[in-house]
Amino acid sequence: MLYNIKEVAEILKTNVTYVHRLRKAGLLPCIKLGQYKVRKEALEGFLAKYEGYDLTDPEQVKEMKEGEIYEIIQTSG
Repeated sequence: MLYNIKEVAEILKTNVTYVHRLRKAGLLPCIKLGQYKVRKEALEGFLAKYEGYDLTDPEQVKEMKEGEIYEIIQTSG
């Protein structure tokens, strides 16, 4: 299955510009078939690989500290 950039943004609950930043930083593998596409497996791999990381700035990925992960889990539940 292939997703376009807008669909990836919707899945990640972010915006198209941010998905392009992830792509340009080399964090999210894409292919270009007229427009950029992301394979479902690539998106799942991206999510698994960067779980526990702060991707706010795709150019400066940081591992989150245990307390930061805890805070996110607590505020989302």
